Order: sequence, then C-alpha cells, then structure tokens
Amino acid sequence: MTSMNNAAVTINGKNFPLLLSTRATKNIAARYGGIENLGEKLLKSKNFEAAIDEIVWLVCELANQYILASNLLKETKQPLLKEEEVELLTTPYDLAAFKDAILAALNQGMERSIHSEPSKNTKAG
Repeated sequence: MTSMNNAAVTINGKNFPLLLSTRATKNIAARYGGIENLGEKLLKSKNFEAAIDEIVWLVCELANQYILASNLLKETKQPLLKEEEVELLTTPYDLAAFKDAILAALNQGMERSIHSEPSKNTKAG
C-alpha cells in the first residue's frame, strides 16, 4: 500500500482512502478500455444517471482496493464497500468531491519517483 495516500472520500462520517492498485488498474482497463479513457467517460457523459453510476463504481473499486490490501495485512477485517451503500449514504453534492478524490487517487497511483544516483563509472577529480 502507498504510504502517502491522501485521496479519500467520506461517507456517512467514515473516511475511505482510495487506492489505485494493479488490480484496480486492470478492472478499470476492462471497464473503460484503459485509464486514459476514464476521464472522457466521467467528464463528458451526457447521461446524468450513467455518470453517477460510474462515480459510484469507481469510489467502490478504489476504496475496496485499500480495504482488501488492509485486510490482507491486518488481523481485523473490514467489510467491502457496496455500491448500494454509497448511493444511499451520499448526496449528489458529495459526488462532486468524489470526482476530485478519484482523480487524486489516479494521479497518486500513476506517479513515478525517479531518483538519480551518481554513476560508479565517474571518476572523482
């Protein structure tokens, strides 16, 4: 799990961190044909109901990746988040903030740290 995970959503007063795992990346690719198609689907959807469905699915997918990883590493198991729970315990106003959290999770998951080390072939002058 990432140590700097600050992408999260709050549902019914409970914080759910979002994690773009390798499994989530595969699931998103299967659903949208790749992460690069996700933004278009979310931002350009003409059908409001379909847009809500996609946001709810993504929140569950990314929150459940964090829960699954936590469950794997801890003795105490947390139940997975269900789409029906998200729909019942949130408002349309919440979904706007969820979009931002989804984008933050995707950005965090796609970040790459590049560290350069001095070459061993370089001679000290």
